[in-house]
Amino acid sequence: MNKKKIVLLGSGISSLSCAAFLAKAGHEVHILEKNKTIGGRARQFSTEEGYVFDMGPSWYWMPDVFEDFYQKFGHTTSDFYELVRLDPSYRVFWEDGSKDDVPANLDEMEKWFESLEPGSGEKLKAFLEDAKYKYNVGMKDLVYRPSLSIFEFADRRVLGGLVKMHLLKSFSKFIRGYFSHPKILSLLEFPILFLGATAEETPALYSLMNYADIKLGTWYPQKGMFEFVKAFEQIAIENGVKIHTDQEVIDFDFADKTVINARTKNDSFNADYFVSGADYRHTDNLLNNKANYKEAYWDKRVMAPSSLLFYVGVNKEIDGLIHHNLFFDKPFAPHAHEIYKDPQWPSNPLFYVSCPSKTDKTIAPAGHENLFFLIPIAPDLKDSEEMREKYFDLMVDRIEKHTGCSFRENIVYKRGFCIDDFKKDYHAFKGNAYGLANTLRQTAFLKPKMKNKKLTNLYYTGQLTVPGPGVPPAIVSGEVVATAVIKQINESK
Repeated sequence: MNKKKIVLLGSGISSLSCAAFLAKAGHEVHILEKNKTIGGRARQFSTEEGYVFDMGPSWYWMPDVFEDFYQKFGHTTSDFYELVRLDPSYRVFWEDGSKDDVPANLDEMEKWFESLEPGSGEKLKAFLEDAKYKYNVGMKDLVYRPSLSIFEFADRRVLGGLVKMHLLKSFSKFIRGYFSHPKILSLLEFPILFLGATAEETPALYSLMNYADIKLGTWYPQKGMFEFVKAFEQIAIENGVKIHTDQEVIDFDFADKTVINARTKNDSFNADYFVSGADYRHTDNLLNNKANYKEAYWDKRVMAPSSLLFYVGVNKEIDGLIHHNLFFDKPFAPHAHEIYKDPQWPSNPLFYVSCPSKTDKTIAPAGHENLFFLIPIAPDLKDSEEMREKYFDLMVDRIEKHTGCSFRENIVYKRGFCIDDFKKDYHAFKGNAYGLANTLRQTAFLKPKMKNKKLTNLYYTGQLTVPGPGVPPAIVSGEVVATAVIKQINESK
């Protein structure tokens, strides 16, 4: 075979996925990771107090995408970790002081909808049937297209599918054709919050997220989300991938229209092909006049939110919280406006609290809780300890109020993570947490291209290119890029 040496930048899920497929095809593959530990945004850390914190993704959705990846390498999910379905899926705290547990059982969900809005139980069935179609076409076909050209979407079946996908209809208008109760609307719009635009500006295509939420369910890998990172690492290593940590790429060497070396502070790695799973815009900056896009292009991109995160250890159990908790106890519209329209620190933010120690007793000492706080915020805000503390106190106040459980004096560990940390640890453009906003103008072939236009042997993978942000799309992104690289190698024989 035409064996090549391939170097990848970054060890996030897209890079691990891509590396595994490239190595399986028989190539020599090396991953260069900037940080001391692998996983990118999905890293994990432990504390002296006995807590184990997942740093990023905390929702395990679309288990079929993970399973599909594992099976392509002769494995199944249970080879690596115990996956449990959460029931209730999550708890929502509302403006009126009430709370609801969202059931995992679809019949119970239909009954709950019906109790809120007569007729909505049957409408939910129709809504989910439509969302299932979008999920099957979107996640099993469209996301696997490299989106290098509009003509990839020009065959009759796909064009017919795109019409049914409601790409030109807003998500907000679409769901209001089915439902009117504010709780139902808030619940359905919740997954859209992290896609980078208001529901009014997000294509109705993304009702596929509701199918993933309601029908496919919310899951959790015992011992933490990092278990799937370890699984991807194991598969990559089984196939011969070499992973080098603490090796930040700071420059490239070129010959004509090719990259020949990736240089770190202490080493140089030559290769035939390069794939960047690092921040796309940061990689472009390293390429100088060989960048795929100029700075003006990036300045015009609409970014998904950043996040203010806290990792918190508490030496008591907190009644009133379950594994996933959404605090929708303030109006959503002003918060959305302060993220997307008039970027500023939010006045009364909605927020999310994960308490995985309710499900997993291995990640906190006995009788303690492991907490993860998240407020979605506009990217590139001025970050400061003062602002972080202000919002930490706000969240603790509201959690204590709605749960009736005081725990402020029981906090024994706290670590914040925000815009400046996203920039420092991941070179994240504008300190974003979720990549590009999934607006119509930044969908499919309108996203930054996965292949460099000026260099014949450089590709990009991850959340700033196709198919987009989130762990399942990152898995797919790695496979799509690997397929393109392998195709180019085979055609160059």
